[in-house]
Amino acid sequence: MSCLAVIPARGGSKRIPRKNIRNFLGKPIIAYSIEAALEAGIFDEVMVSTDDAEIAEVAVKNGASVPFFRSALTSSDMAGTAPALIEVLEEYSKRGKEYEYVCCVYPCAPFVTAFKLRESMEKLISKGADSVVPVVGFSYPPQRGLVISNGSLRMVHPENYNVRSQDFEPLFHDAGQFYCLRSDALKAEENLFCGRALPVILTQNEVQDIDSEEDWLAAEVKYRILKGL
Repeated sequence: MSCLAVIPARGGSKRIPRKNIRNFLGKPIIAYSIEAALEAGIFDEVMVSTDDAEIAEVAVKNGASVPFFRSALTSSDMAGTAPALIEVLEEYSKRGKEYEYVCCVYPCAPFVTAFKLRESMEKLISKGADSVVPVVGFSYPPQRGLVISNGSLRMVHPENYNVRSQDFEPLFHDAGQFYCLRSDALKAEENLFCGRALPVILTQNEVQDIDSEEDWLAAEVKYRILKGL
C-alpha cells in the first residue's frame, strides 16, 4: 500500500512571520514534523508542499523532498488544507505516481511523534476507515461556556448551571497536528474529516496550538518539560 506524507508549509504566515521555519529550541520548527514522518518508517515519501524557496531549502536540508511548488491558488490566506493536499496528489498523478493513503502533518507540530503517526496510519488501514484524526479533550466543559454580550456576561446554556462537570459528556477538539486519510475519500469529499473518521486521543501534555507569540513560548516551556530539557 502506497503512503505519502505531506507537510503543507506556505510562506505567508501573518500572525507569526516565517513561522514554519522559525527556530524552535535549536532547529527550524518544521524539522520536528519532517523527522517524525521519516522516523515513522511507513511512508514511501515525505514531501513538503510550499510556495516558498527558503522553506523548500530548509525542508530538503532536513530530509524531505520538494519535487514541485504549490500553486498561488492553494497558497493564499484563505486556502484550506484539503485543496492543497488534493493538488499534491493530482500533481503526483500527472507524474505517474499514485498514493492510496496520504498523511498530512502540520509544519508547526513539534509534539507529533513517529509512534503516533504509525499508530494512526495502522488504525486507518486495519479498521478500513476513511480518516483518522488526533483529538484532545477540552480542559473545561464547553457546555458551561460563557459569552460576553453588550458588555454583560451570560451562559450559553444556562440550563447547565447546576450540572456537575463530571456529569457532562466528554467533548473533544481537533489537536491540529496531523490527519491520516484515504486518498479517494479525501478527493471525493474535500474534507479532512472525511467518510468514516476515527479518533486517536491525545493528552493535554501532547498538544499546543501555536498561533501567537504567547502560544510559541508556552509550547517551548511544555516541550522542555515533556522532554526533560
